[in-house]
Amino acid sequence: MNRRDMLIRTTSAAAALGLLGFPLGWADDKDAPKRKLLFFTRSAGFEHSVVKRKSADELSYAEKIMTEWGAKHNFDVTCTKDGSIFTAEKLAPFDAFMFYTTGDLTGGDPVKPGKDFSLPMSKEGKQAFLDAIKSGKGFIGSHCGSDTFHSKKNNGQPDTLDPYIEMLGGEFIVHGAQQDSKMTCVDAEFPGMAEAKDGFKMNEEWYALKNHAKDLHVLLVQETAGMKGNMYMRPPFPATWARQHDKGRVFFTSMGHREDVWTNPVFQSVLLGGLSWAFGNVKATVTPNIEKVTPEYATLGQPDAPKPPKAPAK
Repeated sequence: MNRRDMLIRTTSAAAALGLLGFPLGWADDKDAPKRKLLFFTRSAGFEHSVVKRKSADELSYAEKIMTEWGAKHNFDVTCTKDGSIFTAEKLAPFDAFMFYTTGDLTGGDPVKPGKDFSLPMSKEGKQAFLDAIKSGKGFIGSHCGSDTFHSKKNNGQPDTLDPYIEMLGGEFIVHGAQQDSKMTCVDAEFPGMAEAKDGFKMNEEWYALKNHAKDLHVLLVQETAGMKGNMYMRPPFPATWARQHDKGRVFFTSMGHREDVWTNPVFQSVLLGGLSWAFGNVKATVTPNIEKVTPEYATLGQPDAPKPPKAPAK
């Protein structure tokens, strides 16, 4: 069986979700430690459809996929929207944390669930989480993980970065209409990147990003030529990357808005490879390369002009 055949091979249980059937260098053998992942999907801002639950106890689309991946690749997944899990004691058993979140996750009523059945983390819980990453845990962010804990704007001066954004290595600005766009792979040796080595086009909700950390090891570059929307009128910029945060391993990809992206073999390969590295199952070189592969990354586009208000009805 060739590699492409392996890529699309699935078990019957995973086929409906389009799950990959190969380990991507995963430590799947019986002697490997079983990892534990906390998948946090609280939406304090916009709630994406892939993490929307029909009821508090029914997993969302993305949560089901992550749970299936865990069953296939030797890691347990705890899916939650409950921020009260963020204490040093409760976080200790996890090897890595994955965020598909929006807004200030410490905001809201601490005892009354929000519209998405979620509860906020405390400010102390946020610090415990950041301390856990620094101490050597892994972190994986997908798409709106960059639309979380925004930095403070300073009247034309550089933003005051939130500690979460400093950890993540980049921040969401805005997005335009969903469209086809090209990604260029600049490190095909990183786990999971072999499937993206020749670059690829995908229809997605592409994020314009800012406040990229100078120590990013860029993996995928957002090619902006030909994209529609003023926010993309800028040079190519990092869209998927890895970085060390003290002793922690941080991985982020801007992809993950659409349901069909979650079933796309390239996205699955990229995300599973990032998970494998964040867990510490595989090693990779993450020497900073942002200045080399995206030298004009800090040049930003402009948000599209807001639509004029509708005329009052006569």
